[in-house]
Amino acid sequence: MTKPPLTLYLAAPRGFCAGVDRAIKIVEMALEKWGAPVYVRHEIVHNKFVVDGLRDKGAVFVEELSECPDDRPVIFSAHGVPKSVPNAAQARNMIYVDATCPLVSKVHIEAQRHADNGLQMIMIGHAGHPETIGTMGQLPEGDVLLVETPQDVATLDVRDPDRLAYVTQTTLSVDDTADIVTALQNRFPAIVGPHKEDICYATTNRQEAVKAMAPKCDAMLVVGAPNSSNSKRLVEVGARAGCAYAQLVQRAEDIDWRALDGITSIGITAGASAPEVLINEVIDAFADRFDMTTELVETAVENVEFKVPRVLRQAG
Repeated sequence: MTKPPLTLYLAAPRGFCAGVDRAIKIVEMALEKWGAPVYVRHEIVHNKFVVDGLRDKGAVFVEELSECPDDRPVIFSAHGVPKSVPNAAQARNMIYVDATCPLVSKVHIEAQRHADNGLQMIMIGHAGHPETIGTMGQLPEGDVLLVETPQDVATLDVRDPDRLAYVTQTTLSVDDTADIVTALQNRFPAIVGPHKEDICYATTNRQEAVKAMAPKCDAMLVVGAPNSSNSKRLVEVGARAGCAYAQLVQRAEDIDWRALDGITSIGITAGASAPEVLINEVIDAFADRFDMTTELVETAVENVEFKVPRVLRQAG
């Protein structure tokens, strides 16, 4: 039986970013240096395949520092943690390694600097997301106001409308965030924004590739985890950019083939914490069913690299 023809558009950039690469490397190097078990507070990155792989090597994933023994190293996830967490680790004389993405750390520093200058902080982010919790936790409880939508801006109760600054979660939709920033600037003309966009280069680049790819595709799949903010935003961006069917899949086995019946083109991309092996697995599943032509949709080239903390580069 002849296979139906299919054009597969592959987004570039896609998948792992420098912050995720660094975080995974930190866990692997910590296991090499100190042996198993090494504890990790929260999933190091939001991807089950990656987490399971590190668990097999001896990493123990916990949600709170209180679940860790004093005598084993603990690693803080790439999403960042409130200040209270390293403070508690220090108080217990624990060895800890902070795998917070440097671009998230930049937002933490920014929030502290604005607060030191007497400005009240507003955070654009998703309630309950580990990165939002970590960033808001850089300042005393109640000092940071959270907004999730432009509508939230109207109900903000601020100390002084002329003494405000905002930061954002690094994995948001660029377009949605722009709408919220506009609402903030309209209501509070004196509000101070970041020196440089908080939304990270990887999030922005992956969204731009999806915007370029979406109008060409009958359907689009984003390889990523359901708890991955940047992956979910890619689905939304794809749908908004004109792709009639945009879905998140963790693995090839999650593909809904019935929904894809009759398509002649498919777009594939992946969130920043999805490894290339899972992307290839999805591509192979299409190659099994279709006579496939692959086209790369490249909108940027990434060559960012972040160093791992010095403690892991030192002998002993």
